[in-house]
Amino acid sequence: MVRRIASQVHKQAARLMRANYIKNEPVWFQAVLEHPPLPLPPRAPPVREDCRLPSSRKMRKPKTEPLPIFYLEDKVRRQFFRDHPFEAFRPVSIVEGREVEDEHPVRGTGWTRLAQRGLNPSPEDAVHFAVNLHNHHKMALSIAYTRAVAEFRSLRAGHEFANTFARMEAEAYGTVFPSEIDRTFEKENAVYQSADRKVELDRGALLARKRWKAILDVNNGMGDFDRGQQYTRNWKQGVRPTYLPVDELAAASEAGKPVQSIEQDHAAASLAFAKILASTP
Repeated sequence: MVRRIASQVHKQAARLMRANYIKNEPVWFQAVLEHPPLPLPPRAPPVREDCRLPSSRKMRKPKTEPLPIFYLEDKVRRQFFRDHPFEAFRPVSIVEGREVEDEHPVRGTGWTRLAQRGLNPSPEDAVHFAVNLHNHHKMALSIAYTRAVAEFRSLRAGHEFANTFARMEAEAYGTVFPSEIDRTFEKENAVYQSADRKVELDRGALLARKRWKAILDVNNGMGDFDRGQQYTRNWKQGVRPTYLPVDELAAASEAGKPVQSIEQDHAAASLAFAKILASTP
């Protein structure tokens, strides 16, 4: 039997019984005829006139966006930076180590003064102090914020006065504090010097890797290169070249005689021999 959907099984069974394909009536046939299965819904259900909405009204889409996440610290932090905008320009290190540092031990009901976390508080310390007063000391948020800001300003003013007088004392003893421009120039010069030093080290390493180095003395009296013209002229005149034999060079090195003097003697003897040859008929 071909697979049919539930609402057409009894119809197909009736057709098969009429064609004598099924000899005996199935047990469930009469029960299904008395209680037929529900028909499938149409693809486009008809619009009910009594439930039609006005054309000007539009159906709202269900909200699938997540609800906004709200923290009380965000509200206090926003108000704090409205009152102290220049605190946002202070440099703050956001580099963390291998682990995020633990929460400060002074917290909860034991945190009653902002100075308990240091004499130079940060804006985040003031924000957390205001929220701590509101949550653990049952204080109104406006009053807690006012108290936190007052203590923050007092501690920050004390820190600024201490730094100012410390600087004046150091300058009185001869300390010179460079300006930011001078520091920038020093950093720039350090970068340039490091680059020059790197070039020198690379050049030294390249020379160290060489197995030999040619040393040429340009002031050895050889003169300019004449393309062999002087050699050809001497050859036509019968002047023999003054080559130093190997045995004489070895004997000179053993005797300690300079090689240049031996070459000069050998050249003089060759020149005298050439003159003799030239005078011989």
